[in-house]
Amino acid sequence: MVTEGLATAEQSGARAELYRVKGDLLMIKDPGNAAEAERCLRTATDVACRQGAKFFELRATVSLARLLKREGKMEEAAQMLAEIYARFTEGFDTAELKDAKALLDELTA
Repeated sequence: MVTEGLATAEQSGARAELYRVKGDLLMIKDPGNAAEAERCLRTATDVACRQGAKFFELRATVSLARLLKREGKMEEAAQMLAEIYARFTEGFDTAELKDAKALLDELTA
């Protein structure tokens, strides 16, 4: 269903979020297929960035950082997450930014 949604949402703001969901689902369904999950999550961050959808870029980056953390790539995960987190100037009381900050703190501890 997500793949069908991606085809439909090719030009909409939902495209990045659908790639993120697909990547998250792949991590749950088939943890051994981290490469495909990572590809989806990197696509999600790229699409969101090109669309100027900072919120969706944050969500995709958090998911990607979690995957990279699981693979032991702590520095890469921390750097990516720190870069997107630093671009926010408000909304720090939202669940998404709180989640990003908690993960960033884990990665840099």
